[in-house]
Amino acid sequence: MIYLLLSILASTAIFIVFKLFSRYKINTFHSIVANYITACICGLISYESSINPSEIFNSRWFIGAVLLGFLFISVFNLMALTAQRNGLSVASVASKMSVVIPVIFGIYVYNESLGFQKIFGIILALIAVYLTAIKAKSSINIRQGLFLPFILFIGSGVIDASIKYLETTYVPKNGIPIFSATIFGCAAIIGLLILTYKAIKQTFKFEIKNAIGGAFLGVINYYSIVFLLKALQFKGLESSTLFTVNNVAIVMASTLVGLFLFKESISKKNWIGISLAIISILLVTLA
Repeated sequence: MIYLLLSILASTAIFIVFKLFSRYKINTFHSIVANYITACICGLISYESSINPSEIFNSRWFIGAVLLGFLFISVFNLMALTAQRNGLSVASVASKMSVVIPVIFGIYVYNESLGFQKIFGIILALIAVYLTAIKAKSSINIRQGLFLPFILFIGSGVIDASIKYLETTYVPKNGIPIFSATIFGCAAIIGLLILTYKAIKQTFKFEIKNAIGGAFLGVINYYSIVFLLKALQFKGLESSTLFTVNNVAIVMASTLVGLFLFKESISKKNWIGISLAIISILLVTLA
């Protein structure tokens, strides 16, 4: 359970860093690329065994890690694009409500338990995510701009489900650092290729603050994934329970951080959402 708590704290810290990026006018995409380079380095440093490239390339999880790397950088940027075009609330709801995908995956593939209490808790969790994320002066129009939030919803859910499948099926217990480093490394390569193209087109401008901000984000991002993977290895907690608790707790914690650290306004709906989030976490965990 300690790794689940650490994963929630690290993921919430990512929210804080992105808020600071906005405050200090740090380029999001440039810092995201630097973040993945740093996260890859963290994984390589944390790996206790000797690094053998041919062994990595021949690992059963390698192709999955490459695909996850592509998904990581795509979904990260899609989240930013959705927030810009559809609003932060829409992006938050779309990404966190995707918890339903790994939950269904865990129940269907791993035959995890599904009783009335868990079903009720998951439904309550989805309502809690919506109410907690929605802001007082914003409204979500499901008839307009549905494409980006829908793709974000699918992408976020597929990432969580894929991490669970690869961790369970192919990644050895001591292989989490190198597995994580490979994912981040692939994401970094894709990002660097895009930046190279921008440099050729003369639309790229290097700024040290983007690199520093990205490096700081990379350390946090690396440990958010490592802690999540270690939490998934805990046999006493089903993945459907873990992902529900993880996503709802992140939304709840991020909202409270916004209130106390960034002085954001919290509406009655948000407080109701936070209350329902606590109840849903208790229901799903105790189920």
